[in-house]
Amino acid sequence: MAAAPTSANHQPEVAASTSPATAATSGWWLALVGAAAIVAAWFYTGGSHPYGYHGLGEVFVFVFFGLVAVVGTAYVQVEDIRADAVLGGCAIGALACAILVANNLRDIPTDRESGKRTLAVMFGDAGSRVLYVTLLAAAVVLDVVLAVMVSAWLLLALASLVFAVRAAAVVRRGAVGSQLIAVLRDTGLCELTYAVGLLVGYLIAQVGG
Repeated sequence: MAAAPTSANHQPEVAASTSPATAATSGWWLALVGAAAIVAAWFYTGGSHPYGYHGLGEVFVFVFFGLVAVVGTAYVQVEDIRADAVLGGCAIGALACAILVANNLRDIPTDRESGKRTLAVMFGDAGSRVLYVTLLAAAVVLDVVLAVMVSAWLLLALASLVFAVRAAAVVRRGAVGSQLIAVLRDTGLCELTYAVGLLVGYLIAQVGG
């Protein structure tokens, strides 16, 4: 992995880092969630059978960087588990998984040689490219559903399409190796823009009543 970004390999640690503060204000069960995130971080590549090398990396990224991060943060604010928070968590989780899929797509040749059975290795090159585009599309669909449920202002998250369309085009053209570094960058920017768009949309909707 030439100049490989490290975000995909350290996502669970980031999710866990917010747990002490949230647990202090919202209950002991959030501390357990944080502890689970730390355990997930370790066993991603640690232990005798790291789940990241057995096709489960995307599952844990989706759970901890989608559902847990978004729903947990929303719960701290409103003390309720709301449907829109769950959908938002699924959307952010899908984009986080897309980052990991792009990362592992690039590494299919070396991972296959070293015996690492990531989801990309299992799906193969073509299947991984389809999965990547599907994850981006899922986030778009979920944003439209959120806009219908909450406010049209949440469509501001679709500003992320600037990065998503560009990244998807590169993946669909069959880019390999270092050519996928730009995809990792754009997918990360897509997730960031999407999250900021949702945040701003919620704030405007709240102010507007």
